[in-house]
Amino acid sequence: MNQTDTRIAVLIDADNAPASKIEEILAEVARHGVANVRRAYGNWKSPHLRPWEDTLHSYAIRPIQQFAYSKGKNASDMAMVIDAMDLLYGGNLEAFAIVSSDADFTPLVMRILADGLKVYGFGERKTPEPFVNACSQFTYVEGLGEGAAETPEQQPTLRPAESNKLRGDARLVRMLRNAVDAASDDDGWAHLGAVGSQIANQASFDSRNYGYRKLSDLIEATELFTVKRSDQLVLVRDRRKS
Repeated sequence: MNQTDTRIAVLIDADNAPASKIEEILAEVARHGVANVRRAYGNWKSPHLRPWEDTLHSYAIRPIQQFAYSKGKNASDMAMVIDAMDLLYGGNLEAFAIVSSDADFTPLVMRILADGLKVYGFGERKTPEPFVNACSQFTYVEGLGEGAAETPEQQPTLRPAESNKLRGDARLVRMLRNAVDAASDDDGWAHLGAVGSQIANQASFDSRNYGYRKLSDLIEATELFTVKRSDQLVLVRDRRKS
């Protein structure tokens, strides 16, 4: 099946997702496939969800009403998990997109992954790491939109402090170096596409979460790798092997 034909269920925890970012989220989902199922869960009688009203109709998102039966209990989360499992057992999907900043969905993500389906997560930067790391790919919604669409010429020039910050992220550095090493040839050069595939196999990752539109820009910004471009080909090598 072509990636553009991949059937995806978009499930939105409206209580923990910004309505203002839904256009960008759906555009990102469209890069991975077709959003055959679009549902948003919440108590739609709550004033808190009023910003979602116009959004639901504009983007053909089905609102799933869930009353708060008990104080302090999130019935919407339960309804969303039950629906997700029903959809999973239906066998008509290849992936899920979970839109929430709530770590309570981490077990759901792991269960979906166990069946071989991908899970694309979307949430705000406050999203706890267990949920972020569990997803096949997690994207902070703050990184979507105008900033993510900037051309390289429009992006600010890298400052030394930014490079130092990236190199100080031990998890990021370890992940990039492991990926480049695994994809490299005898001379230490690795194709960027192969590096990206290795990273996807290691952990949830999106270069935009670090402020860079493309993986090559992020790798180059760390100043830990040599990047060589030739037409459409991008090669990467760990500077320690130069």
